[in-house]
Amino acid sequence: MSKFVVGLTGGIGSGKTTVANLFAELGIDLVDADVVSREVVAKGTEGLAAIVEHFGSSALLENGELNRAILRDKIFNTPSERKWLNGLLHPLIRAEMLTQLQNATSAYAILVVPLLFENGLDSLVNCTLVVDISPELQIKRTTERDAVDAQQVKNIIASQASRDEKLSKADDVIDNQGDISALRDKVAALHNKYIKLAAQT
Repeated sequence: MSKFVVGLTGGIGSGKTTVANLFAELGIDLVDADVVSREVVAKGTEGLAAIVEHFGSSALLENGELNRAILRDKIFNTPSERKWLNGLLHPLIRAEMLTQLQNATSAYAILVVPLLFENGLDSLVNCTLVVDISPELQIKRTTERDAVDAQQVKNIIASQASRDEKLSKADDVIDNQGDISALRDKVAALHNKYIKLAAQT
């Protein structure tokens, strides 16, 4: 892939989306794994057809869209079903992300992936940017934002790569413990850096 791609990641509640949107405001194309993962199982897709063939029509809502709640129940307690679903979806998501990156027209593109390192998707990017906050702040922000209990957030944090591991693999780090104006300045500085790097590739 000829385009310069920055892999953006960070733990739950770290502010990945906020940072991604600040890059978008500067005219940078985003490819978001969470968005793509919904697109590959949208109505009329091969992904959705394969899920229905495997799990039956109960995997559909009345309007023909994926019934995520039922699907979650089916895979939550059955590791083999979760493995089957991941085996179906991961290649579809990867292929669609690559297509969208190829079609990006900005000076560089940003691939937003919550599990960038965990799923080995850092192999698709030229450099990595981690949005970092303390675990305490992650728990505080996520419980307030999603109205979930602290234990649930701790479980999610535990299932992701550790803070130290992410930081050790990051080419760049944004400390997002301050306010939005400080964040804007950091994004602007990195934007200039990435434009220069992209021009050299």
